[in-house]
Amino acid sequence: MGMSRLLLCLLAISLSSCAVKYDELLTRGGIPVISIQTTQILELQSEELKNIEPPIRRPTIAVYPNGFSDLTGQRKSNSQFALFSTAISQAPDAFLIRALKHAGNGEFFQVVERIGLDNLTKERQLIRSTREKFEENKDLKPLLFAGLLVQGGVTAYDTNLRSGGLGARYLGIGSSKQYREDTVTVSLRLISVSTGEVLIEVTTAKTLLSVGVSQDVFRFIEMGTELVEIEGGVAENESASIALQKAIEEAVLKMIQIGFGRNYWTYE
Repeated sequence: MGMSRLLLCLLAISLSSCAVKYDELLTRGGIPVISIQTTQILELQSEELKNIEPPIRRPTIAVYPNGFSDLTGQRKSNSQFALFSTAISQAPDAFLIRALKHAGNGEFFQVVERIGLDNLTKERQLIRSTREKFEENKDLKPLLFAGLLVQGGVTAYDTNLRSGGLGARYLGIGSSKQYREDTVTVSLRLISVSTGEVLIEVTTAKTLLSVGVSQDVFRFIEMGTELVEIEGGVAENESASIALQKAIEEAVLKMIQIGFGRNYWTYE
């Protein structure tokens, strides 16, 4: 009887540790809701890219729609039913533009807008028509043209490249650990607008690691007629979006370093 009480106490403690504390709840209209953490502005994952020395003359660069996209078409894996959600973000061009724009603390590249070029030209047309109506002779400045284009995409997303685990059990007390490795691959090309030549080609890969840990305890009580079992575990999966961002930033950094070796950037 003492053993059963002990196991029930352990079960209550484990369940209470998983519960949400009352002070972590907010009351909104009399209904308690889980509090939401303050939104944060994400910085570049690569400090080396952020702090790289910018050139004296900033190259003007552009990324076009569908110029850098998910080329894998891969869906999230599930052994039980079909999933229509994609395995990675469908906006890798946003990560690329962000990496280009913030390289060298925002002083390396002069990034021009091409993703929303239709909206930009429509707004400029509205400005022109308004100025003509009120007889204003102020002309709009011409749009900057890019001397360089960046194209490429996410070329591969490989799952379960390596998986395994380890576990042990003694006298009804057990623990186990499992892991899995996935890989996302990014290809990047720097193209000269004047000649169409591919100046630089870079391919990078980033590994995603998933780890799961679990513990369990079981005991026979009441003269071996009843069984009490307690299980618990936690899994930690590396974000696919963060891994994609790191792979893109690494590709941009390698592109800059190769361009430096070929004297594409002006430092004097």
